[in-house]
Amino acid sequence: MRLASVGSMSMIVAAVVSLALVRTAAQAPASPRGTEVPRTQDGKPDFTGIWQVMNSAAWDVQDHQARKGVPAGMGVVDGNDIPYQPWASAHKRENFQNRATADPETKCYLPGIPRLTYMPFPFQIFQTQTMLTMLFEYVHATRYIYTNGTPHPPGHIDWWLGDSRGRWEGDTLVVDVVDFNDQTWFDRSGNFHSDQLHLVERLTPLDLDHITYEVMIEDPQVFTRPWRMSMILYRHKEKNLQLLEYECYAFDDEFHATPPN
Repeated sequence: MRLASVGSMSMIVAAVVSLALVRTAAQAPASPRGTEVPRTQDGKPDFTGIWQVMNSAAWDVQDHQARKGVPAGMGVVDGNDIPYQPWASAHKRENFQNRATADPETKCYLPGIPRLTYMPFPFQIFQTQTMLTMLFEYVHATRYIYTNGTPHPPGHIDWWLGDSRGRWEGDTLVVDVVDFNDQTWFDRSGNFHSDQLHLVERLTPLDLDHITYEVMIEDPQVFTRPWRMSMILYRHKEKNLQLLEYECYAFDDEFHATPPN
């Protein structure tokens, strides 16, 4: 019997391997739809779109039962514990007792960061290489996250939404936020902070339609240690969706308008 040459044998092996790979590829399940992450031209995750949370953190960031006007909810605080200093814990309880009128949000003030992110309203993100612009349906709020490498401005400035400077760590956008005032709460239940609040937010895409949002909270005047909240942001997929209006002051004016003659 004549033996095949080495070259012929190599061609046969290559053909068999190729056929096996084709069959394996045909039998392998396709990647689930939506698992891909959209990216910008420079390769960064693209967060452009309209997003919203699906939780009740705006009423209470900790585990809570239902009460009038408030749905029950599972907390978004790691360990469900906010490490208040003793004086601050007493002040939080006072806030809770007077929450119907003491919450700055009931006066139509900006909810602040991070609360504005988990208000029960959608928000839209526009992204460039140097900045993320976030437009919120709630009271037409606008937030800028600078990703161009510029530092926080010198000194301390009292801003409702603080000053946000972002950087990329792989696919995670890390945002350092300082320069707050002390006029906002974390929720309707009276959880509060001072003007020394410092936040580190982390936005990481899970897939096409979900972002993990984490925020580390530090305020040495109020808390005994840093603590963290985490939740999921969901992309709206409705056709022709757009932000609508929620102008808080306008609803107050309805009750003070001069009646027609």
